[in-house]
Amino acid sequence: MNWRSTAQNWGVLAKCFHWLVAAGIFGLAGIGLYMVGMPLGLAKLKLYLLHKALGVSVLALVILRLLWRAFDRHPDYPEAMSNWQVRAAQASHALLYVLLVAVPVSGWIYNSASGFPLPWFGLLHLPAIAPVSVPLAHVALATHKISFWILAALVLLHAAAAVDHHVRHRDPVLSRMLPWPTATPRSKRSRGLP
Repeated sequence: MNWRSTAQNWGVLAKCFHWLVAAGIFGLAGIGLYMVGMPLGLAKLKLYLLHKALGVSVLALVILRLLWRAFDRHPDYPEAMSNWQVRAAQASHALLYVLLVAVPVSGWIYNSASGFPLPWFGLLHLPAIAPVSVPLAHVALATHKISFWILAALVLLHAAAAVDHHVRHRDPVLSRMLPWPTATPRSKRSRGLP
């Protein structure tokens, strides 16, 4: 197994970042959707603290992933993919990264503008990144919610496209990102990323 990506496959580190961020997103979504409906109390407070700490952790992973992606090569797109599909994949990946930053940052701004502390798993307190402001807190919370739902829709589209590549097109787009080794179908030719 290669730590770095090749023309055919994603490397171990890229896969680790991908699946850790994915697990974080699903965990945060579940906690976030559940805690909103809870009555005020200690249990809800504990979930909010967990949600915030996990959100900051996912933000850190996304930043590390983007830094690694800047230095790691990207596997080639299958040659069978048309130009519009390549452009759509590039655009959806760019939007995914924007949202993966926007969702936690808007949550952090909401937390700061609301005047709440931001402990990270009880180990350290993170600084406020915005002044206390009720109007800013409302905007940040609305941004957090809207960007979450856009991210959720895009993640579903991303997963559906990967399954479509695997089942219908029989190319290695999905299998080369799976965390376990697979025998990947090989396309006749592949094209490099622009």
